[in-house]
Amino acid sequence: MHLESDKISKLNTRSIKQVDSHCSRIEDFKAKLIDSNGEEISISQSEYKLILEVLQAVKSDQIIHIVSQNTKFTTQQAADFLNVSHPYLIKLLEQGEIPYVSIGAQKRVRFDDLSQYKQKRDQNRSHMLQKLIEMSEEAGLYEDE
Repeated sequence: MHLESDKISKLNTRSIKQVDSHCSRIEDFKAKLIDSNGEEISISQSEYKLILEVLQAVKSDQIIHIVSQNTKFTTQQAADFLNVSHPYLIKLLEQGEIPYVSIGAQKRVRFDDLSQYKQKRDQNRSHMLQKLIEMSEEAGLYEDE
């Protein structure tokens, strides 16, 4: 696999999905990156898929952050990540909804803990939305198109 910056812009979502689908069916998967000096680096299938996801995000003009699971966020960074106010985040921490560590007078939140909380919150929201739709259907207030 040889990717140059001008070629990245030519990739589209469809071609990325086709390549990913094709590579998922290959049992003896082998991929490599080749730099401008011709040096090759072998990569695993999971690393390859990650690169495809990054390329797809770049193509879609999405912002990409690469964060280690053990990275500790300040409370403001954590609030920004969850898209909540700083006081609300502090309330979540103090209620034990999200684990944190104290460093002096400041609190720090592990990215992994934030991600787990966000995933749980999003699942709860989806579940509640589904319940609301079902209740609306039963009451005749919701029509399926």
